[in-house]
Amino acid sequence: MDKPVFLDTIQQHQGILHKLCRLYRDSREDREDLFQEMIYQLWKSFPSFEGNARISTWIYRVALNTALADFRRKKPDITYTDSLPEQPDSANDAASAQQEQLFAALKQLSDAEKAIIALYLGDMSYQEIADIIGIDENYVGVKLNRIKSKIKNILKL
Repeated sequence: MDKPVFLDTIQQHQGILHKLCRLYRDSREDREDLFQEMIYQLWKSFPSFEGNARISTWIYRVALNTALADFRRKKPDITYTDSLPEQPDSANDAASAQQEQLFAALKQLSDAEKAIIALYLGDMSYQEIADIIGIDENYVGVKLNRIKSKIKNILKL
């Protein structure tokens, strides 16, 4: 195991992991737990990475599988608080509000749809998405069009 190479790889691609954590988990604590689990699974499988695909493709595949497997295992926890969640202050700009709306819409998608759109937003090609998800490249385009339409309906665009 080459620990420095692994750590450098994770440092360069941690945005992928954070994006998937935010997409698949609601609370900060759950996102942190999922992030740690993704790192652990990547570390375990790092020696088996053969370099046949881009490292980012491999990271997406391991991270998505971890998010989906972890999601199936977990039972929802219901927590009650005495106060309302913090609202964004007026110093936040419109882009932040739009980003929150987009993530809220994305959370309404099925797990398969979330996986496809996350890869698409991660600048993956249709072929790379097809390889990771395990579907035909042409079907990726069909699914993306359906997902985009669904998001537009959710956002009422």
